[in-house]
Amino acid sequence: MSTFFVTGGAGFIGSAFVRLLLQTVPGCTIINFDALTYAGNPDNLKEVDGARHRLVVGDIANSVAVLSALEPGTEAIINFAAESHVDRSINSAADFLRTNILGTQVLLDAAREKDVKLFVQVSTDEVMGSLPEDSKEFFTEASPFAPNNPYAASKAAAEHLVRAAHHTFGLHTVITRCGNNYGPRQFPEKLIPLALSNAMRDEAIPVYGDGQNVRDWIFVEDHCRAILLALEKGTPGAVYNIGARNERRNLDVVESLLEKLQKPNSLVRFVTDRPGHDRRYAIDPSLAESDLGWRPQETWESGLRKTIDWYAANSEWIERARSGAYRDFHKLHYGTEVGA
Repeated sequence: MSTFFVTGGAGFIGSAFVRLLLQTVPGCTIINFDALTYAGNPDNLKEVDGARHRLVVGDIANSVAVLSALEPGTEAIINFAAESHVDRSINSAADFLRTNILGTQVLLDAAREKDVKLFVQVSTDEVMGSLPEDSKEFFTEASPFAPNNPYAASKAAAEHLVRAAHHTFGLHTVITRCGNNYGPRQFPEKLIPLALSNAMRDEAIPVYGDGQNVRDWIFVEDHCRAILLALEKGTPGAVYNIGARNERRNLDVVESLLEKLQKPNSLVRFVTDRPGHDRRYAIDPSLAESDLGWRPQETWESGLRKTIDWYAANSEWIERARSGAYRDFHKLHYGTEVGA
């Protein structure tokens, strides 16, 4: 019976991976190590099998806590734990450096000490910077690092540490880099859940700059399937770019949501662009497709419909997520209270 140590497994992507792992790996158990910061939500784990899943509240930068929770014989560490919102990193980078860099090194050290067979680092396409807006270029695994904000820089540093652990100590590591995820249970500071939750209440939807920034969107469960395949089949030391070949401009995304909700485009409110805002991300997932046999199962239309339907049916989850820390964040960055 395999034991997996999943960090950040109460967050949006991590909790989706926990559910997938329990569904597809018979008999496995999961130690879910999560600090339960503002985006780590126990509500995301309500449907999880408690007999095979144990939530441990802890900080990945705390080596004592990590070693205490990491059981002997653990098959793999899958590291989702990260401070991940660019705006927050611009406001203050300290938590990003501690969690994303120091925390990753603590986990790598713990993996070696406890003889963990495999370490999977969940990274981001943002480590590769920004592509020319009107070019045909795509990010590949060989694209140079060019992080343009503190969040991206911290994730790039984490990748370097993972690479070093493989080359120096022979640790079996795999890195995955993905674009913008969307789907159920995403904390409403990110574009799609923010737009959905505001539109459902007929509140203004803030869009940075001119709204023409391009992102490569992927349904969260498709991303998690790719991570699972990387865990099962990934070449030691490899990096895999994960993308659904689904580039869309931010304004087009918001207007698509408004159309499906039958809400007016007048809800869009352009706000001052964030400093250093990357213009375009686009991923070439050919290596993941050929080496891992991965393909996305959701189209943009089907994934968006599932997302909208889930948020429409889970108003209580939205209200709980929008309270407290999220309320403060919205006021800081967009100048209004949630509900104002």
